[in-house]
Amino acid sequence: QVQLVESGGGLVQAGGSLRLSCSAAGRTFDLFVMGWYRQAPGKQRELVAAATRAGAIRYAESVKGRFTISRDSAKTSVYLQMKCLKPEDTAVYYCAADRATWDVNGMDYWGKGTLVTVSP
Repeated sequence: QVQLVESGGGLVQAGGSLRLSCSAAGRTFDLFVMGWYRQAPGKQRELVAAATRAGAIRYAESVKGRFTISRDSAKTSVYLQMKCLKPEDTAVYYCAADRATWDVNGMDYWGKGTLVTVSP
């Protein structure tokens, strides 16, 4: 089993920045993919950014150029630096991990989520 714990959410004005952190504990040696997903009220959960242990990265089109994902050298933590935040970025952000995929419907492990609210 793997436990994921997120931190760093909060309230920020449009144009501001936030950094989310996620640490994994437990059976972490086979966490090939770690990433960030979000779910806004009334919407489906979607991929924001994900990174593989090998260095491949995927971003949602809506965050390209504004968000940056990174993993620590031990590959047990993942971070999301968010800049130029917009009100439409408001959502609960979840850290997730999997052995093989970054598909939102295929992730094995999920954190409890952290709320990001961007005011106009």
